[in-house]
Amino acid sequence: MSKRDYYEVLGVARTVTEAELKASFRKLAMKWHPDKNPGDKNAEVQFKEINEAYQVLSDSQKRAAYDRFGHAAFQNGGGPGGGPGFGNEFGDFMSDIFDTFFGDARAGGRSPRGPGGRERGADMRYNLEITLEEAYRGKTASITIPTSVTCEVCSGAGAKVGSKPRPCPTCGGAGRVRAAQGFFSIERACPNCHGRGEIIDDPCPNCGGAGRTTRERTLSVNVPAGVEDGTRIRIAGEGEAGLRGGPAGDLYIFLSLKPHPFFQRDGADLYCQVPISLTSAALGGEFTVPTLDGTDARVKIPEGTQSGKQFRLRQKGMSVLRSRDVGDLYIQVAVETPQNLTRRQRELLMEFDRESSGDTHPESSGFFARVRDFFDGIGGSSRA
Repeated sequence: MSKRDYYEVLGVARTVTEAELKASFRKLAMKWHPDKNPGDKNAEVQFKEINEAYQVLSDSQKRAAYDRFGHAAFQNGGGPGGGPGFGNEFGDFMSDIFDTFFGDARAGGRSPRGPGGRERGADMRYNLEITLEEAYRGKTASITIPTSVTCEVCSGAGAKVGSKPRPCPTCGGAGRVRAAQGFFSIERACPNCHGRGEIIDDPCPNCGGAGRTTRERTLSVNVPAGVEDGTRIRIAGEGEAGLRGGPAGDLYIFLSLKPHPFFQRDGADLYCQVPISLTSAALGGEFTVPTLDGTDARVKIPEGTQSGKQFRLRQKGMSVLRSRDVGDLYIQVAVETPQNLTRRQRELLMEFDRESSGDTHPESSGFFARVRDFFDGIGGSSRA
């Protein structure tokens, strides 16, 4: 019996796009799949036919040959899959069909285990809080963490000293078994050895066959100068020990900075606010502030300093990570209004206020002058 045209089998035109071809194939594959048509020989024939047609038309080179020579292009041993059984290409092709019906389910079934059931240990997280001063200078921190470590008795093998695991009789040591389902062969973890490939008849009494035990470890962590809040430090191989001699995971140190009572940080720069007296602001003066490098910095206040004035001290800020640079320190002054005045102090302030002029308070005088001009202008406009 002559073969039907592949385009006719898939119900598409010769100008079909790759996406349209795939959509038509999936629709037909779902319709004629043997699992949906048990015992139906016609469905089995249809399913094989659409599989063969799609294998050819989904391959650009095979499709070009088919468009030119038809079925003759694959005769005399040159079948769509390269010979009996369709070879490796058909295996990849059937994998695509498997994805059509089962999605990514098979991906979750793959075992991360290595030979002998060895598994990489889990990564661990440790939260470390440091001060701003420690972030400026850097430090070596000592931390204690509870973690799984390789069993010292069996060296991670899981078997009692003097005994050895034996290959799993169910999977032959592969750790995986295959089950036929229709046209497919599904691979999954061996239910007898749980994917390890070995059976431990005499487990280690110290670890119960796991190859690892739990205990506390003390580690030294190097915190470099200039780290910021949220910085992550990775220590390779210091996470949980792997199962049955598998490689250990990694340890991740997450840094957080304690709030500072004096400074606020913005990158490499530091900011602080310093209250000063009314007389210091009016007459001038100076004050000292401590810095993170351990020295005191002197700040001179010029006569007539206004509240909110900011002073910049160069290279008195934070260290910069992996650099010799240092940020700046910005100091903002806040003029403090006197409280709880004595009678004499009130008299002096009132006397000062009576003798004040626009020269002593230029900003307030200028502001209220502009306010008066504004409302005078509104009044003049309304009268006109």
